[in-house]
Amino acid sequence: MDYNIMYWTIGVSFLLALITGPLFIPILRRLKFGQQIRTEGPQGHLKKKGTPTMGGIIILLALSISFYRFSDHFGMEFYILIISTFGFGLIGFLDDYIKIVFKRSMGLSAKQKLLGQLFVSILICVLLSSMDFSTAIHIPIADITINLGWFYYLFIIIVLLGTTNAVNLTDGLDGLVSGTSAIAFGAFAIISMMNTQFETAVFCAAMIGAVLGFLVFNAHPAKVFMGDTGSLSIGGGLAAVAILTKAELLLVVIGGVFVIENLSVIIQVISFKTTGKRVFKMSPIHHHFELSGWSEWRVVISFWLVGLMLAGIGLYIY
Repeated sequence: MDYNIMYWTIGVSFLLALITGPLFIPILRRLKFGQQIRTEGPQGHLKKKGTPTMGGIIILLALSISFYRFSDHFGMEFYILIISTFGFGLIGFLDDYIKIVFKRSMGLSAKQKLLGQLFVSILICVLLSSMDFSTAIHIPIADITINLGWFYYLFIIIVLLGTTNAVNLTDGLDGLVSGTSAIAFGAFAIISMMNTQFETAVFCAAMIGAVLGFLVFNAHPAKVFMGDTGSLSIGGGLAAVAILTKAELLLVVIGGVFVIENLSVIIQVISFKTTGKRVFKMSPIHHHFELSGWSEWRVVISFWLVGLMLAGIGLYIY
């Protein structure tokens, strides 16, 4: 595998995001596509109201151009990666658009969002089935392989829904998802290269460049937010990469920050409904640290370091 192509893909994708940002952000401002902030969130976030959102479009533009440019052929892997990323990204775009047009912090209803995500997930399952994709899963530490048969597709739907929603929940601080996703895609780029899966490796490289380029504008204090357009598309791409590399279970480790964020919400809800008490000051857990007196940058950098450590553990296990 030509590693130079990987470097070129990252570099070109990064530059495309870097160039697109200053062109696109003023347009979002003129259109008044500003973020609506939840009143029940941390009070310090209210000053972010009006910051341009839907910046995920910058990521998707940089990703698609660089991925198309450096892919050597357009097989089924290519289409699965694109459909997963842009399919979930479209749901996020509609959610963001409704929030902006109706000036509210909630966009699509939970049922509408779930139906859209199920549709994209089922489409991906159909594509996997058409290419006779293996329905076995490998349990790394135990070194056991289990063939799930048709139950594998139910498992895949859970992976896709769980990942996209976990990444979406994590997107609550400037630069948090941009940094943690770059680390996770970096780990999967290495796994893809070890598997000689050229298409998937190039996709990971394109995504790394795109999110790092976006991070230039998304770092605290953010000039633009990725919105659900960005977080859902990143989640969809990450889940698709884990599936194609047959590292579905390792995603729990490599994407551990997203798992922790998701679990913190589940624990908070269960605790409050059963005991009337909250485990965390606020969920997702990054808000807990904010309300504990940590600066936004300290929380973000700490989570990046945890993500880096977990990615390293995931690669070691692999």
